[in-house]
Amino acid sequence: MFGMFKKDPVEKLRKEHARLLSEAHRLSTVDRSKSDEMTAKAAEVESKLMALQNPPS
Repeated sequence: MFGMFKKDPVEKLRKEHARLLSEAHRLSTVDRSKSDEMTAKAAEVESKLMALQNPPS
């Protein structure tokens, strides 16, 4: 009954990835090093997302 309210981990990672990229873009005009950090974090989230979407065979 309560299983229908569970969050999809893939969707959660997609939102986090989009948020990090948006923040990195915003910071790119203000603080380039923080923008690079956000981009690196977004890449980590993207690799987790790819691992969830394409499980090893």
